[in-house]
Amino acid sequence: MEERVYAINHPLIQHKLSIMRDKNTSVKDFRSCAYEIGLLLGYEATHDMELEEYEIETPIQKTVAKRTKRKVALVPILRAGLGMVDAMMELIPAAKIGHIGLYRNEKTLEPVEYYCKMPTDIEEREVLVLDPMLATGGSAKDAISMIKKRGAKNIKFICIIAAPDGIKALREAHPDVDIYCGAVDERLNEHGYIVPGLGDAGDRLFGTL
Repeated sequence: MEERVYAINHPLIQHKLSIMRDKNTSVKDFRSCAYEIGLLLGYEATHDMELEEYEIETPIQKTVAKRTKRKVALVPILRAGLGMVDAMMELIPAAKIGHIGLYRNEKTLEPVEYYCKMPTDIEEREVLVLDPMLATGGSAKDAISMIKKRGAKNIKFICIIAAPDGIKALREAHPDVDIYCGAVDERLNEHGYIVPGLGDAGDRLFGTL
């Protein structure tokens, strides 16, 4: 696997991803699997979080404990990225949340920005950008550029599935950003959808097929 790209080949992720791929899976089950995969990917993506020591007292004695040092911001790319936020909040309840709104022009396949709101201290936080799909990479590239313009330097991108095209585009635009995904699929089709993929994640999450 390419440097700084981590495909998490965990059996539970692969099992739940297979459910998400099935066109007959209900909105409820699709949403549940997105949440559960989000938990597992979040666990993997935070494995290198910086710790600091501090003193506590257990029921037995005083001891030196550890806690996470760096503050975190979660930034879902609207709207599909919302399907991963609750899982990440379960892992990191103190995280602040920003939002980036992008939609894809169906003719050019290029992302169009319509909303961006970040925590005021975004430059002090480790930023986890969330989007179930990394297809062409256009939305991810633009979202991360928008975040960097606001001062953030420590950024990771977390998705459920990725296409080689999207990985290449994101790595070329932002070589300092780690990519965590549940699977790298074969390719994009002529419409810019990941193959075999799982369809439109936003539509399947929110029942707007």
